[in-house]
Amino acid sequence: MLLTIGIIYFIYILAKVYISVMEIGYVSKEKTNTPVILLPSNYVKGANYKIKSERMSILSDLVDYMMFIFWIGFGLKWLDGMIVESDPALKAVYYILAFLGINYIVSLPFEIYKTFYLDKKFGFSNMTPKLFITDQIKSLALTVIFGGLVIWVIAKIILSFESWWLYGFFTVFALIIFINMIYPTLIAPIFNKFTILEDKELKTAIEELMAKAGLKANGVYTIDASKRDNRLNAYFGGLGKSKRVVLYDTLIEKLNKSELLAVLGHELGHFKHKDVFKNIAMMGLLIFLMFYIFGNLPEDLFLSIGIPKAPHTVMALFLLFSPVVSFIFMPLFGLMSRANEYHADEYGAECENEVALANALEKLANENKSFPKSHPVYIFFYYTHPPLIERLKRLGKKID
Repeated sequence: MLLTIGIIYFIYILAKVYISVMEIGYVSKEKTNTPVILLPSNYVKGANYKIKSERMSILSDLVDYMMFIFWIGFGLKWLDGMIVESDPALKAVYYILAFLGINYIVSLPFEIYKTFYLDKKFGFSNMTPKLFITDQIKSLALTVIFGGLVIWVIAKIILSFESWWLYGFFTVFALIIFINMIYPTLIAPIFNKFTILEDKELKTAIEELMAKAGLKANGVYTIDASKRDNRLNAYFGGLGKSKRVVLYDTLIEKLNKSELLAVLGHELGHFKHKDVFKNIAMMGLLIFLMFYIFGNLPEDLFLSIGIPKAPHTVMALFLLFSPVVSFIFMPLFGLMSRANEYHADEYGAECENEVALANALEKLANENKSFPKSHPVYIFFYYTHPPLIERLKRLGKKID
């Protein structure tokens, strides 16, 4: 049993590394060709950023594999002996938070490197050490307080019901919906300052766009995204009465009114086509499958690792293996998501016009230095949006 799960995880890591290697080779070759979509300088920068990011990803994957060997071969058993608590639900809280904490410490150097070296080098990051530390403290506090509560609830469910995985699924799924509802109004403001859009003309145009789509939102806001990053973005966040339109301050600076409305029209297309609910349904299906798998793990697996079958160890294995299950289903989610993006583009073009949306997408790509080409295998596994070249072609843009 232990050998089997070791082979499965090894294949998973091998597949990820292989995809990254293929992407590096493809982008390295393509960056020497005539630039498309991006300005020549951005084309090369975008390619170099992509290559360096994938190299870092390979190293991160290899560290993940070493951590997997550590946890399965020694770590889970060691941590079980280190945490002495008679209440199994409380032990689960301490155990899983410690498990997450150790993984966090191991992954932190990669985040620091990306934020303060790679993203700084390519002109993306405006992050300061003070802001970075503040963000980390806030995230850790949320994890300990609310994550600890969720762990305790799931542990109680495992202890109380034979078919705990079914009740656990419904609990987590309901929690995801709840978080989506409160995120724009309660969670996001912890990290960013939200301000009512001051441009009355633009605000009126956005409200007219929303009314046309049948969206009732709780205001149009800008956020101070530029204090962390120079990338451009906008989104419609929340569910129910918490829905709001959020514009990055960087987006307002770089796009003209027509282009901005076309981008928002694209986002409205997702609302119009109920893509949020489709995504939640697909996520629910994946979570259901995960809970079913990890709710029916054989006793032999726990014996082979040397740990008891208890709430804390079940949840640890869930966290350890859930990336593997997610990876298997990523192509299916990507296929659905890419189809949704094409439909959203069509709606965005209807709201303004094809030229405005195409110009906006080109500006976004240039500002974000998003290299427009990728290996087909990489697209198959990782792309949630269609390749930019294909999106522009559908909008009537001629690509040389």
